[in-house]
Amino acid sequence: MKASPSTKRLLLTLFAVIGILTPAAGVAAVAQDATEITYFTFSAAPDQLETLDAMIAVFEEQNPGITVNVETAPFGDYFTELQTRIAGGDAPDVFELNYENFVTYASRGALLDVTDRLEADPDLAAAIYPKALEAFNFDGAQYGLPASFSNVVLFYNKDLFDAAGVEYPTAEWTWEDELAAGEQLTNPDQGVWGMNAPVTYNEFYKTAAQNGCEIVADDGTVTIDQPECVEALQFMVDPVANGYQPTEADLSGIGDTDLFLQGDMAMITTGIWMFPQFSEAEFAWDIALEPGNTTKAHHFFSNAVAISSETDKVDAAWAWQSFLSASPEAAEIRVGANWELPAVTDQSVLDSWMGQTPPDSREVVFEALDSLVTPPPFTNQALIQDELDVLFERVVAGDLSAEDALAEAKVTIEGVLSE
Repeated sequence: MKASPSTKRLLLTLFAVIGILTPAAGVAAVAQDATEITYFTFSAAPDQLETLDAMIAVFEEQNPGITVNVETAPFGDYFTELQTRIAGGDAPDVFELNYENFVTYASRGALLDVTDRLEADPDLAAAIYPKALEAFNFDGAQYGLPASFSNVVLFYNKDLFDAAGVEYPTAEWTWEDELAAGEQLTNPDQGVWGMNAPVTYNEFYKTAAQNGCEIVADDGTVTIDQPECVEALQFMVDPVANGYQPTEADLSGIGDTDLFLQGDMAMITTGIWMFPQFSEAEFAWDIALEPGNTTKAHHFFSNAVAISSETDKVDAAWAWQSFLSASPEAAEIRVGANWELPAVTDQSVLDSWMGQTPPDSREVVFEALDSLVTPPPFTNQALIQDELDVLFERVVAGDLSAEDALAEAKVTIEGVLSE
């Protein structure tokens, strides 16, 4: 989707007035003959396409001769389509990758190594949040530049807490505190659920870390069946078994975030990307750090911009990649649209984001960065995730114990890693 000519003229006029059309230090404009590049993305559609168009308008003004053509696919279809296109020799010039799938593409030679370009531009490297930049380095080479990052925190409905006489979550909360509050806040007569967090692998590796358990040890040993991991999985399942958290049948096709937005869920563990949608809520809500058991642990998600190793438009692709990742123009537009957080070190940009409400406690987002965890960098992440999700579904259904599920998970992971 591209902005119409009239929309683009309006955007350019606006950006010129507020002074963000000058190329940033470290993000050089590229003047060249007419070049069109394709950018394939999942995170922009459907809600942020106009935001992306605004970024493209600034970029194309700064880089005469380069046209960015956007292509999108829903997240559920995106990676299947991307794999098909790469295998068929029709890869987009530039495309979006999340951290969870990055290693799969980097290890298979699908991504352009931009290490030399990044090292030649220290200002560019310094403009990017180090943890996010590091996430897209594989075997010592830089194969992607982060465009955004986000994390997961505990959202809570203050009105429901007040009505039930329950104290708001604090940074000192533990799993026990969360379960106790979930029980108190559940009100079947009013259709209110106490809490919700997905019982999936993506949620599990973080929850396991909150109990001091790793999926894979430093020496490569698969340790997912440790007692601490079993306890973590049981903690995730207990709210469903005890009726504090809805099952898939209870949801009846309604999303858990929709249930929270409707005011029918007291607590939900989800990402800060929900801020724009939840800002429409007709009740007071806020966020808190996730409770841990033996320690704190929070997800760190980042979406990167990667260049296809097969593109013949490397200079133009690099210009777009570095602009989308590190330019203050793209960062300011992203913050203005409340589209996750730009992965930049410019504190003034982040301060602007901090001034937005709701929620009031946005500082929690940055406090959570002190306890970040990422999944093991499996080269076949999607396969392992799918296999474990099936096992976890059986635990939720009562067909398998948490201990037996993780014993099977260990065998599954070892089998996939040995292939």
